[in-house]
Amino acid sequence: MEIREYLSVEGRSPFARWFNKLDARAAVRVTVALNRMEQGNLTNTKSLGGIFEYKLTYGPGYRVYFGRDGDVMILLLGGGTKKTQSRDILSSQECWVDYKKRKIAGRES
Repeated sequence: MEIREYLSVEGRSPFARWFNKLDARAAVRVTVALNRMEQGNLTNTKSLGGIFEYKLTYGPGYRVYFGRDGDVMILLLGGGTKKTQSRDILSSQECWVDYKKRKIAGRES
């Protein structure tokens, strides 16, 4: 699978903003999870009505939020922890809606 990051109209990546704040150990765990996703291993995922949540069993319960665009691409929408899960899901769903609108209009990121 190809993995890309969602970029806002301003060119910002919510996923990168979250990832860049992680400590080194958490960043390694998330990177391993992304490698597994890239290989098609989505066993730790849960559908959340249009988007998906990949749950890591490490630290405060890290989560990676993404959308699937066909069978070959995963679009990273954001990340968070169990504590911020509700807010992170809403934010990721908004990013997904924006991505789909811009894709239809021919301006996806």
